[in-house]
Amino acid sequence: MRGSTDPRGPRRTGGAPSRLAAVTALLVALAVGFAWSMGAHYTGAVMGMPHALRAIGAWQALLLMAPLTFLGATFASHGVEKRVGSGLTDARLSVTAQVVVVGVAFALTTLFNRLRIPTSTIQILVFAVVGVALAVGAGVTWGAIARLALVWASAPLAALALGAALTRGLDLLPLGGRTGAALVLMGAAAAVAMGANDVANASGALVGTGTLGPLAAGAVGGAGLALGVLTWGKPLLRRVAFEIVTVDRAMATAAQLVQAAVVLAAVAFGFFTSMNQALVGGMAGAGLARGRHTVHLPTLLAILRGWVVGPAAALACGYVLGLAARY
Repeated sequence: MRGSTDPRGPRRTGGAPSRLAAVTALLVALAVGFAWSMGAHYTGAVMGMPHALRAIGAWQALLLMAPLTFLGATFASHGVEKRVGSGLTDARLSVTAQVVVVGVAFALTTLFNRLRIPTSTIQILVFAVVGVALAVGAGVTWGAIARLALVWASAPLAALALGAALTRGLDLLPLGGRTGAALVLMGAAAAVAMGANDVANASGALVGTGTLGPLAAGAVGGAGLALGVLTWGKPLLRRVAFEIVTVDRAMATAAQLVQAAVVLAAVAFGFFTSMNQALVGGMAGAGLARGRHTVHLPTLLAILRGWVVGPAAALACGYVLGLAARY
């Protein structure tokens, strides 16, 4: 009877579940918001070249991209979600720790986008996980990080070589007016690849905490991506890496095909890599196929510097805020 008459008992018993529910709701909200932001951000990397080269109109591009992104996120992202959710740390991160991870990645990606500093959302997310894991004592699975780093280093190089080879190959084909259709088709493939590859940045935390299964988490994140494409994608659609290389339709088609192929190959093995880095590699390779004068090396060097800044900032912020979350 003491438990029923002491007013502190029920409050203490029910307080923890209610707090967990609130933190979980915050995690879901952050994940959806992060997915929405990424959906808008990647419209340029996916459909920017087909639109800028007048192979497809703006709204046609967005209406094509949104459902394909959702399908890729829902059905082809499960291996990557599991790796992001629980494969990078020795112990599973708590819901609170995952809120810090997603919050740091979301905030830094938004900040760097506003400052126009080229970074990789995926690498920011992974190093936010590392920083938080070190802070809360969860332990980092360094072998998994090393394998990801190998994929990240290999993907742009593979894209560069394939971009050069495919550009030369397309120059030999009598495509004529069909290059526009081919370019749109490659953009569609890139949309599927983006959904499968990038949704785990947002939905991996939902899988890692057991909040949702991979299919449901992919669908929730995919809906956020698609919403971002449709609501905020148009102003960002033409923000693509044309400053890297002077490009024509054949070069753009080769670069877009390489981007989709490299990213989907990584996803097939449960890894994820940067859409932008794959595209930059493919475009640089396409430019090299036409002569070094078409590639703007200062721009490439600035992009490389950005790829270093992003992970370093995520590691530092994740560690500091992870320490704060312990208390």
